[in-house]
Amino acid sequence: VQLQASGGGLVQAGGSLRLSCAASGLTFSSYVMGWFRQAPGKEREFVAAINRSGDYTYYADSVKGRFTMSRDDAKNTMYLQINILKPEDTAVYYCAAGRRWYNPMPTDYDFWGQGTLVTVSS
Repeated sequence: VQLQASGGGLVQAGGSLRLSCAASGLTFSSYVMGWFRQAPGKEREFVAAINRSGDYTYYADSVKGRFTMSRDDAKNTMYLQINILKPEDTAVYYCAAGRRWYNPMPTDYDFWGQGTLVTVSS
């Protein structure tokens, strides 16, 4: 199984990014997909998740209204549109495939990508 995250970069506060995660080696449509992030010196935290059919999403309170997650099962790819970026969004963003989309923990996810770095300057 491989999950390849991409799309990170350096952006000014207030800007936008679109992260992608391309999956291979698994039946993509059978998995709940999620995004987590880890800032320097902090624990990995949940960001967003989407259910298997793509009709339900769940977001951390800190990103609600700014982040939008979607999936394209035909492309085995999921996306995270990040708007109105804040310096506190700076972190490595990880995509993951797992079993729980509502209020999940990292332990609810079985496969992880390598992460993509998002840096927001003030």
